[in-house]
Amino acid sequence: MAGSATVWPVLGRAQQGQRMRRIGVLMNLAADDKEGQARLIAFVQALSDLGWKNASNVQIDTCWGAGDTERFHQCAAELVALAPDVILAASASTMDPLLSRTRTIPIVFAQVPDPVGSGYVESLAHPGGNVTGFTQFDFSIAAKWLELLKMIAPSLTRVIVLRDVDTTGAGQFGAIQSAAQSIGVEVKPAGVRNTSDIENAIMEFARSPKGGMVVTGSAPGAAHRDLIIALAARHKLPAIYPFRYFAQSGGLLSYGPTTIDPYIRAAGYVDRILKGEKPADLPVQAPTKYELIINIKTAKQLGIEVPPTLLAIADDVIE
Repeated sequence: MAGSATVWPVLGRAQQGQRMRRIGVLMNLAADDKEGQARLIAFVQALSDLGWKNASNVQIDTCWGAGDTERFHQCAAELVALAPDVILAASASTMDPLLSRTRTIPIVFAQVPDPVGSGYVESLAHPGGNVTGFTQFDFSIAAKWLELLKMIAPSLTRVIVLRDVDTTGAGQFGAIQSAAQSIGVEVKPAGVRNTSDIENAIMEFARSPKGGMVVTGSAPGAAHRDLIIALAARHKLPAIYPFRYFAQSGGLLSYGPTTIDPYIRAAGYVDRILKGEKPADLPVQAPTKYELIINIKTAKQLGIEVPPTLLAIADDVIE
């Protein structure tokens, strides 16, 4: 396989009479990204707990998209060419490249915001095709992002919303717009695909005062999180992010589902498909736990005093 992929070689043989099974994995982050590695390790460990031992009775081929559209298509082509029994798709950004190449190989997605609106499944209860998996967010979380941002920075009147226009459904931004009216802030959407998009959008927005930022869940946002966090600090923009690892990397605060759990749950669906069940019969499931993380160090650097009421409801505080 090409250099973009990591093939875990078969070091042993499947038990006599048992066919070696194959799983393709298309990740949305880079191979050296610690968050991406943690997700993959959790998936492989969960498979092992279910009896699927890599290089024993299953071969796992992993390709890292690194938040880049061209790489996603290259990875999708490579993985589909291997004719795996099932493919794990990390996010919405990996879905279109895969579905443009196969409508028969079972696909389990781990984090997709709007699988129905994006056309990946017919409904959450009855996916209907070769795809099922786990949603990334409920739309209501978008309103919560604005509420929390306004709580930590009450003087905000303007908010830029970084989103991947290729994969983020209209429903999520619609929820943000609705919340903005009641909260009293003006929202500006910014479609981002690469570093120049991110830099230009934030620099232009930061020219006016009383601004803040919402970073939605997307492959470009995750892949370029260090740049986004650095720009927020440079321009003194209070910002809220979708996952814990953003706050751990220096973001002001994050609110969203845990990012490891979907990969553990996805292993369960992969197991069921390898044992004969069809994606069409496995309902799409929602996240089971959300968490609020606050980075006090970043708040101090921005000159923000975190309200006690916000600290009281935080799941974790980074000093």
